[in-house]
Amino acid sequence: MFHLSPQSWLLVLAVGLFTVTAAVWDWRYWRIPNKLTLPVFALGWIYQAAFHGWAGLADAGLGFACGFGVLFILWLVGGGGGGDVKLMGALSVWLGFTLTLNVLIASTLMVIFGTAAVMTWSMVANGFRKTQDRYLATGKVRQKKNQPIVKETLEQRQQRRVMGYAVPVAVATWVIMLYQLPSLP
Repeated sequence: MFHLSPQSWLLVLAVGLFTVTAAVWDWRYWRIPNKLTLPVFALGWIYQAAFHGWAGLADAGLGFACGFGVLFILWLVGGGGGGDVKLMGALSVWLGFTLTLNVLIASTLMVIFGTAAVMTWSMVANGFRKTQDRYLATGKVRQKKNQPIVKETLEQRQQRRVMGYAVPVAVATWVIMLYQLPSLP
């Protein structure tokens, strides 16, 4: 059996509470608010400085560059929401580079397999055309027949979402943390 230091307990509790809260919020409201991500982001820097010093701050910076950076690029090209970017930014400061990279890989695999499962089930249950109409879009919609095409609203875009990103991130984080638990400082 392994014994965790107080700083490891703090890491596990903070990351666990943050990911659970973000996942529930994203599941229920299809968004992750700044009032959740920004304080966790700031506390992550304090945690790293207090328990790991300059090495922890450097690791947090690399983790942030990895987690926030990858999702920021996806957000720029329309592949995710701003809340997802901030979620990974805040989480990555706590986790550091290696754990963040592992969480990104695991959560991406979960999203790929989850999306494939949802799309397959939808095609079986509703047919190809209805699945295409439901989930695929150009960003423009026609409100009614014979009316001009207008830009898709945020609400319409959210209705097309297959799944929120916070749930796969939470599950991936828990799996990675449990796997790494014996080696946490």
